[in-house]
Amino acid sequence: MRWPPWSSQPSSEPSNQDRTSRPYRPQSDAGLTDRERASHRNADLCPYCGQTGHGARSCLAKRPNIPWSTTLNSADWSHYTLPSTVIPTLALTTTILVSLHVYRSYLRRIPGASSISPSFWRKRSLYGTVTSVGDGDNFRVFHTPGGLLAGWGWMWGRKVPKGRALKDRTVHVRLAGIDAPEAAHFGRPSQPGSKEALDWLTSYILHHRVRAYVYRRDQYDRAVSTVYVRRWLWRRDVGLEMLKRGLATVYEAKTGAEFGKLEDKYRQAEWWAKKRRKGIWRGEENYESPRQYKTRMGIEGR
Repeated sequence: MRWPPWSSQPSSEPSNQDRTSRPYRPQSDAGLTDRERASHRNADLCPYCGQTGHGARSCLAKRPNIPWSTTLNSADWSHYTLPSTVIPTLALTTTILVSLHVYRSYLRRIPGASSISPSFWRKRSLYGTVTSVGDGDNFRVFHTPGGLLAGWGWMWGRKVPKGRALKDRTVHVRLAGIDAPEAAHFGRPSQPGSKEALDWLTSYILHHRVRAYVYRRDQYDRAVSTVYVRRWLWRRDVGLEMLKRGLATVYEAKTGAEFGKLEDKYRQAEWWAKKRRKGIWRGEENYESPRQYKTRMGIEGR
């Protein structure tokens, strides 16, 4: 502050404006410690060039305009090629890709026959639990990929649902190579032996785990399959067991018949049941086969 106020001589003390803009320092470093002297010197340094005598803003304006691509190319990328970086990266990437492949190939649940990919037919099988039996030669399976090893049946969230929760979540399976007597449908009468075939199949596979080797999808959105079920320690072919007991005939349609290299065995089982007069063969000699019944009733492709 000037005193008196009309004096034109500048005051040696810093004004209030100077005190707010920069820290006040005495004109001599005498009596200051080394740390205080270093602090005063650093206060005058430009943060961009490290020099004194100018402001940071003016220094920044003088810097050349360098493209970002030049800065990127000048970066040191050598540490990305070190084995300590490359090996863990490759290991993590490989693990993720293998896990995705295993999941999509073996652990992905299939909700219906229409969801089976073309590469799956005739090459793979479905493992699941039978939830309902609709006729003497078809039923529904809830697909449980991986079975017990994947937690189905004992792990939380891996239970087979019941009732309405099964809607649109099961694969409709048609037994390949056999034809069971037709039950009553849409006002048509049932064939002799249809109830026996249905009751036997229900008691044999309902709520049991089965493995279905799928061949193709038919016009009724069913997976035509050879199905195996474990009874005690033995794995049984469900279609073959029905033929042995005289509960079905060999499938005789002109087109669409699937046997999975088991046709000779199936025909042998049917011949044996006829000879022993088992099931449907113990009645009249002119028995109307399921194929003849469908032809008479105008039912095709079932």
